[in-house]
Amino acid sequence: MPKLDPTDWRILSYLQSAPDTSINDLALAVNLSTSPCWRRVQRLKADGVILGQRLAIDPMAVGLSCTVYAFVKLALPSTDTMQTFEDRIVEMPEVVSCERVTGAIDYLIKVITTDVQGYDRFLREQLLKLQLVSDVESHIVVARSPVSDDLPLRTAELAAR
Repeated sequence: MPKLDPTDWRILSYLQSAPDTSINDLALAVNLSTSPCWRRVQRLKADGVILGQRLAIDPMAVGLSCTVYAFVKLALPSTDTMQTFEDRIVEMPEVVSCERVTGAIDYLIKVITTDVQGYDRFLREQLLKLQLVSDVESHIVVARSPVSDDLPLRTAELAAR
């Protein structure tokens, strides 16, 4: 993990809440001149701290009304099987996150699709066709509470001291 100073933390916090801000506004907000601020942002990108910027799109507004969290158990969990699964799952556009977890299951995937029938098609025509999976437990989201996607940077900053 790169060593971050208080100014780096301020930059990250500001950019997380306003990712499309100009470098001039960012520099003003974190009390730096433009060039040093720009160099810091470039260093944070080069160090892999800033991974990029993304546009947040409301899935419901574009017809993607079905979100499912699926617990996936592999038929034979081995290093090769896990790598094959991970290589194949990234090819599935409906899967927006895939995390290897501990416990009775191997992966937690988040799938977004048009409706329950779309999820069923995804399950039958893509996920289960891999023949790597022994079990899938699906949890369909029925309501979403407004929670921030922002990382708890203050917690990380305090822990890094």
